[in-house]
Amino acid sequence: MTRYLSFLLLLGAPAGARAAEPPKPLASGLAHPQSVAAAQDGRVFVSLAGEPGKDGDGSVAVIKDGKATPFVTGLNDPKGLALFRNWLYVVDKAGLLRVNVFGKDPKAEVYVPADKFPVAAKALADVVADPESGTVFVTDAGANGSGGALYRVAPPAAPKGPGQGGRGPGTVDVLVDATKLKGLHTPGGVAMDGASHVLFTDAGTGKVYRVKLADRTSDLIAEGVDGASGLAWDYYGRLFVSGGASGKLFVIPRPGEKPVPVAGGLKSAGDLCLDASGANVLVADATAGTVTAVAAQVPGAEVDFSPLPLKTEVAFPDLKWEGWDAEGATGRVVPLRPLVLTHAGDGSNRVFVATQQGVVYTFANDQKATETKVVLDIRDRVKYNDNTNEEGLLGLAFHPKFKEKGEVFIFYTPKKENKVNVVSRFRLSKTDPTKLDPASEEQVLRYENKLFWNHDGGTICFGPDGFLYVIHGDGGMGGDPQENGQNLNTLFGKILRLDVDQKADGKNYAVPKDNPFVGKNDTRPEIWAYGVRNIWRMSFDRKTGRLWAGEVGQNLYEEINIIEKGGNYGWNLRESLHPFGPKGVRENKGMIDPIWEYHHDVGKSITGGGVYRGKALPELDGHYLYADYVTSRLWALKYDEGAKRVTANRPIKDPQRPVVSFGEDENGEIYFLTVTNTGKGIYRFTK
Repeated sequence: MTRYLSFLLLLGAPAGARAAEPPKPLASGLAHPQSVAAAQDGRVFVSLAGEPGKDGDGSVAVIKDGKATPFVTGLNDPKGLALFRNWLYVVDKAGLLRVNVFGKDPKAEVYVPADKFPVAAKALADVVADPESGTVFVTDAGANGSGGALYRVAPPAAPKGPGQGGRGPGTVDVLVDATKLKGLHTPGGVAMDGASHVLFTDAGTGKVYRVKLADRTSDLIAEGVDGASGLAWDYYGRLFVSGGASGKLFVIPRPGEKPVPVAGGLKSAGDLCLDASGANVLVADATAGTVTAVAAQVPGAEVDFSPLPLKTEVAFPDLKWEGWDAEGATGRVVPLRPLVLTHAGDGSNRVFVATQQGVVYTFANDQKATETKVVLDIRDRVKYNDNTNEEGLLGLAFHPKFKEKGEVFIFYTPKKENKVNVVSRFRLSKTDPTKLDPASEEQVLRYENKLFWNHDGGTICFGPDGFLYVIHGDGGMGGDPQENGQNLNTLFGKILRLDVDQKADGKNYAVPKDNPFVGKNDTRPEIWAYGVRNIWRMSFDRKTGRLWAGEVGQNLYEEINIIEKGGNYGWNLRESLHPFGPKGVRENKGMIDPIWEYHHDVGKSITGGGVYRGKALPELDGHYLYADYVTSRLWALKYDEGAKRVTANRPIKDPQRPVVSFGEDENGEIYFLTVTNTGKGIYRFTK
């Protein structure tokens, strides 16, 4: 099987309408189609076995407008297909083949001959390529329930050039066979599960297994799929499995759940893939001679993907930012980098914006506003530069009783220290109560001994309980090399809950007595939740009090979490809904999986937002607004608390610029922020 490796996500009719439609053939009259693969440019490749028992009449065709056009011919009973960069991998009797999909005269070359596998291949069934490393995994169905295996083909050691692969494959080794997995019968479909695990089906037993690459152990993740053949993930963590013997397509909605029938009526449900739109699963049916498109939905639990009839526009278009010069003193462009938009909660309805460089502004909440006023300027102590752009002033929160106490809290990276972050308290100036006094700074919390500059997180916000919640990422570098996420004796990779109105134990804060880890050995009592990588923006729903967080992924998945007291969100043993790394684990009661994930084919860096509770757009009420920084996409997600599932993930017109943050005014209206050279970096949602 393969994934559609693209950032394109085309959305069709509302989910409920599409799910009710019967499966429709994308193409028919095909000569025993076995497998399908959807390419980045929209082409759909299908392997055609040809006449049973006859060699040389197999081929790979391209489907367009319901017709199949020959792409590569002269193959011997081709089965599985997989795409990796410019290569299409194919398995047939000759072994593992590959074709340059952009070649002027595409020809299949034998990459690994059938007799060069550790055990001479009997019936190669399917193939998948790791989208990051290029490692290829191949299943051999064996014969009569024996001799089956899962193989790994390492990528070439010496590439010819960018995107060209090497002169030949690396090592070919056995991951699974009957000696390693008791009861192995007929391996079939294969799919990646993150970068460190592989899934495969066993058609003879109707089971689906996960293999940990680090130790080659197999874990049963599903069963009861008669003749289990193909596997395909959709963009949102739902795993589709075809049942060849039953002619049905199944879906596993979430890890640990049982397969749910999605569609029937197929004569022999074979291999499958996600189509170019992300809305359908394509299923090859060798007996019927068709490739069928089935809506990628969970029956009875459909998600509405229809676009919202909203647009975005610049808010406060006439603002002039006091003291900011786009060209700077040297003439070099100095973009405005607004990271926080909030309010004082004092009834004034003023808007406050903090920039990453260290300036806090305020202005009237009026679309015709023209003037801003600097409330605090601490550029003299805030470290920011474009090369280490996860540092700087990252968080700002007004005390819930700001009107009485005049206190503001700021999370920032100190300029004169190396790999340190602090949370500081600032108070209103005694001589000018319209400003915060830079000299009043009192450091409340320090994060020290970081090894890397990135993954700082930095959101701070007060909960409905009056306590300050603080997030710091895992401390940086890929994969959390210090394993901070699961270490309860460090503050990295954690959400903290602090009482900043009290001081205790020599600190400028106290730990609330009902924090989940108070009194436990080798555990920091400040911790409220843990197992996070790098939450980029979290916020409380002002109606329900729920804490929402957008968690930036590592390899393949971005996620949205609802934070629970004492919750373990899995990092670095899980990435979203999947095991991560050589120590990766399956879903379990000790870890909380996200309510939503999306694959890196959709976007690569989530920007968490907030739940809309404003009055201007009642159709958005209760929707969580979020974005992806890399692809500049916006969505409104609706979560059903009773059913514990997402019911809608509706796109909003792309603003055509990276969204760095979200903010909420005193009325509950939500804005998003972008880096700007013109000063017009605050946007709002409109009809």
